[in-house]
Amino acid sequence: MADGIVSVSRRIESPAGKLFALLADTANHPALDGAGMLREASPAVMLTAAGDVFRVKMHNSWMGDYEMANHVVLFEPGLRIAWAPVLAAASRPEDQDGIGSRDGHIWSYELRPDGPGATVVTETFDCSSAPDYLRKATREGEAWRGAMTESLDRLAQLSGSA
Repeated sequence: MADGIVSVSRRIESPAGKLFALLADTANHPALDGAGMLREASPAVMLTAAGDVFRVKMHNSWMGDYEMANHVVLFEPGLRIAWAPVLAAASRPEDQDGIGSRDGHIWSYELRPDGPGATVVTETFDCSSAPDYLRKATREGEAWRGAMTESLDRLAQLSGSA
């Protein structure tokens, strides 16, 4: 999509409350990461409200090792959770200037009950407010579509419904 917002949905045979609890526990995030970039939550925490911040250690081929501080911007138990990542640490010297700055993108999950014991989960990557370099690097977010589909598959597996 040219607007910088990409969403992927999946129906999971699990109640919304159970799925939300899995998403709110940052210890689960490396297992849920369809891109394979998350190494560990540092430390793992249970998210409880907008304003919470959780850190994750990450790695990819272009940045090497780095750490993100994710600021929870939306928290509606059982319904929606979203966070805005901020670079907190980087191993490459050329990334040091970006530490502490927000790139304007948001990751979110929306959960909608769909019959008894089932939920439609939608994961969204929104880079509509991100700088041009990030929008270009992620192809307006389309670069994440496959990883997002995999993340929802992993959420279904973690919930015991796959």
